[in-house]
Amino acid sequence: MVNRVRCGKNFVGLCFVATLAFSHCAWPQRALPVEELKAFSAAFDLIKKDYVGEVDDKKLFADAIRGMVSGLDAHSVYLDRDELRDAQAGMQGQYGGVGIEMSVEEGGIKVIAPIDDTPAARAGIQAGDMIVKLDDTAVKGMTLSEAIKRMRGKPSTELTLTLERKGQDLPFTLTLTRAVIRTQSVKSQLVEPDYAYLRVTRFQEHTGEMLADAIKTLYEQNSAPLKGLVLDLRNDPGGLLYSAVAVSAAFLPRDSLVVYTEGRSGSAKFRLIASPRDYLPSNSKRDYLAALPPETKSVPMVVLVNSGSASASEIVAGALQDYKRAVVMGTQTFGKASVQNIFPIDNDTAVKFTTARYFTPKGRSIQLTGITPDIALDDGTTSDTKVRLREANLSNHLSKIAAVEPALMTAASTETSLRFVPAPRVKQPEEKKVPLEPGQVISDNDYELTQAIAFLKSLMAPSTIASVHKDNTQ
Repeated sequence: MVNRVRCGKNFVGLCFVATLAFSHCAWPQRALPVEELKAFSAAFDLIKKDYVGEVDDKKLFADAIRGMVSGLDAHSVYLDRDELRDAQAGMQGQYGGVGIEMSVEEGGIKVIAPIDDTPAARAGIQAGDMIVKLDDTAVKGMTLSEAIKRMRGKPSTELTLTLERKGQDLPFTLTLTRAVIRTQSVKSQLVEPDYAYLRVTRFQEHTGEMLADAIKTLYEQNSAPLKGLVLDLRNDPGGLLYSAVAVSAAFLPRDSLVVYTEGRSGSAKFRLIASPRDYLPSNSKRDYLAALPPETKSVPMVVLVNSGSASASEIVAGALQDYKRAVVMGTQTFGKASVQNIFPIDNDTAVKFTTARYFTPKGRSIQLTGITPDIALDDGTTSDTKVRLREANLSNHLSKIAAVEPALMTAASTETSLRFVPAPRVKQPEEKKVPLEPGQVISDNDYELTQAIAFLKSLMAPSTIASVHKDNTQ
C-alpha cells in the first residue's frame, strides 16, 4: 500500500501524484560507514578497470541502489524516471500494458492477480502463475521494476508471456496485445431489487469519490433504502492508503479509527480515522461522503475477499470486521500489512521502501496471516491446477509482529446476529470462467456473490439467532 509522504508532522503530498513536493523535505545528515564504503569503492574500481565491457558510471550507481533497496523486503524498489512515471500513471488509473499485479519470488516473477477487464484477465492468466519469459527474455534474476518496464508499452503492440502453472507439466505461452489500461476502480450494479453490488478493483486517487457516486446512484435506482449491500474486494491488490480510509469511512461512524501504523520514525506512527482530514487529498475542498444516504452507515453488508485481496483491501475488510459492521466472506487474504513511501533521490529517480506496519482498529497485525473470513467460501482456487499466493510465500517478506500498543476503537456498530450455512458449491465438469462482456459487472455464475446475497436475505428470517463473527484478535 502507498501512503502520503510525510515530512516532519505534515503531509507533503501524495506519493506518485505530487512527486515534486518531496524535494521540500530536509534530509538528515548521517555518519556513513567508512569500511563498507571502502569495499564498495574497491568493487566499483575493479569493474571499471577489468570488466569485459565499458560500463557507464550512472548505470553502475543506479544498479547499486536498486540492489540495496530490493534487498530490504519484497515491496521495496528503486524507481528510475520511466518507472516513476509509470507508477504515477498506475495510481492515477491509466497506463499502457497488459494488466498484471506481480511480485518477485525465487528469482522469478509471480502473478498476484490479473486486473479486471484487461488483456491479462481476458486471456485467462491466474493468480499464482509464474512468468518465466517476456518475449524472448528470461525473467530469472530480473527485478520487479525491470519486468514492469518490459511489460508496459504502446497500445496495440504485442507481448508474449511464457508461463508455468501448478498442475501443468510444461510451460505455455500467451500472446497479449497491450492496451491502454484505464482501470475503473469502482463498479456497481443492482443485483435485484433492494440488494446492491459494489466492486473496488484497486485503491486509486479518485476511488473514494467514485464509490460515493456509485452508492448514491444505487439508492436512486432502487428508489428505496437498500436491504443489503455486497462490497467485493476479491483480487484487489491495494493501492493508496487514504483511499482505503475513504472506503471504510463511507460505512463506519464518523471519527472511527480505521487503521494505525507503527514505524521507526515519528512520522511513520499515525492513526487514520473516518474523517475528511484523513481521506480527502490535500487539494480537495469537497467532502464527497457528506451527501451519502444516511442508511449507508447501517445497511447490512458482506465483504467478499480472497487470496488476491491485499494491503488496502485488507485494511477495509479488517476495519469493517473489527467493528462488526460487515460480515467477511471468502478465503484467507494475501497478508500484506506494510506501508511504502516514495522518496526522491533527484528530479528523475526515487526509492520506494517500507516505512511502517499497519494494524486494524482492534490492534491486529495481518502481516503474513491475512484476514480470516467470518464465513469461509470456496473461491475456485483450491483445485490442483491453481495455487494460492500470499505474502508468506514471498521471499524476503517482513515478519509478523504483535501490536505495539492497544488500539482505541472510538466508535462501535451493532453486532449482527445471525447463523448462515453456505450452500455447497457444485462444479460442473470442465467448468470454465466465462469472461465478462464489455460493460457487464456481475458474472452469471459467481458462486461467492450468490452466497453473499443469500446471506443478506437470511438476515430477515426470524431463525437467525447466532453471530457468525469470531473473536479475531490475534
